[in-house]
Amino acid sequence: MGRKYFGTDGVRGRVGEQPITPEFVMHLGYAAGHMLLADRGSLPAGQSPTVLIGKDTRISGYMLEAALQAGFTAAGVNVVMTGPMPTPAVAYLTRALRLQAGVVISASHNPFEDNGIKFFSASGQKLPDSVEEAVEAGIDRPITTVGARKLGRARRIEDAPARYIEFCKSTFPNNLDLRGMRIVVDCAHGATYDIAPHVFHELGAEVVPIGNAPDGFNINEGCGATHTEALSEAVRVHRADLGVAFDGDGDRLMMADARGRIYDGDQLVYVIARHRIQTGYMKGGVVGTLMTNLGTEHALGRIHIPFVRAKVGDRYVLECLQANGWTLGGETSGHILCLDKHTTGDGIVSALQVLRALRETGETLEAFTADLETYPQVMINVPVARGFKLDSVPEIGASVTEAERALNGGGRIVLRASGTEPLIRVMVEGRDAALVRQTAEAIASAVKSAAVAGAT
Repeated sequence: MGRKYFGTDGVRGRVGEQPITPEFVMHLGYAAGHMLLADRGSLPAGQSPTVLIGKDTRISGYMLEAALQAGFTAAGVNVVMTGPMPTPAVAYLTRALRLQAGVVISASHNPFEDNGIKFFSASGQKLPDSVEEAVEAGIDRPITTVGARKLGRARRIEDAPARYIEFCKSTFPNNLDLRGMRIVVDCAHGATYDIAPHVFHELGAEVVPIGNAPDGFNINEGCGATHTEALSEAVRVHRADLGVAFDGDGDRLMMADARGRIYDGDQLVYVIARHRIQTGYMKGGVVGTLMTNLGTEHALGRIHIPFVRAKVGDRYVLECLQANGWTLGGETSGHILCLDKHTTGDGIVSALQVLRALRETGETLEAFTADLETYPQVMINVPVARGFKLDSVPEIGASVTEAERALNGGGRIVLRASGTEPLIRVMVEGRDAALVRQTAEAIASAVKSAAVAGAT
């Protein structure tokens, strides 16, 4: 059974259009609540399940929060709301407060016009595909509100930010601090705006916050992990030692060195892995994805760290890590998982692991990654209609075959549908930058032609 509404990172779309409408979200909350009631786990008889709901800073979060609350409470499930809170904070608090599930209202790195819903289990991990399919199966059922005595209750938790700040700090060694460092912290006008600056400041750094004035509409706009030009400029202007940038919901990380050079998820995973192998606490290997730069794989091999690729999406990185019994993995986009520190990808926690490596060795990001050769990589996003099927167009397959002949074994091609937007992502990498660009554009042109033909 395939998933109709859930993509690689929950349910996501344009606000006001299916499935991101108040009606649908209320049904989604009811279906998830009904499922929790059917599987109470270790809850005592007569005790209702409780769900934690957090959100990012989008204006639509208020509406969707109310709809979710209505759906859950109508099913007889209690709700605890945190207000704006990073996605990994919801995962942590769900586990720390011994709740039955966590829900995040966020579209991550997307613009404010979009929003989404993603779920965490009681253990603070994203739900497997099979559970999301089971929730979907109940969405079309009519809402039958429980009796008034069995309705769920709703309340807000006031100390959620402080709890999470302390958790983040606990992942950094007690014998280290960040005194003497000036760090630019770009919060993308998102969920980390009132959390990340405090974490780094309380560890001793001089913090220069940017992207920390959300107004409901400016999330991810020209800032954060998806628009790192602002971080680079701020680092240079303020003569900072480092810069860190998060996306709208705080699970992605990009960093900049003192010159403003940007380091992506592949490079930061390599820094953490190399430090861990040097200090003897590396457990197993590293999991990347189909998009991980080939140069990262080769560099890890040179220091004898095993590497495997999972499907794109941090949920699949997590599944692969668990299957192998490993703890470190990530994506080029900046999702980094350190399972010895947290159950899910966390931008703040990942930044602290990189900072630990730099503080304990005295090296810079540039020095740490000196032996990592990043191969030229071109990514082209081609807009398509929802439901567009790559494998149904022979011309696209022919263009890929021709491109593979041109690369002659000297590169990789990845062609996939986005799990969060109506896009086909064309990625080509190899040693010859000009050939990589030419190859990517040829495949993207074939996809675009097929998409136009399919729309007429």
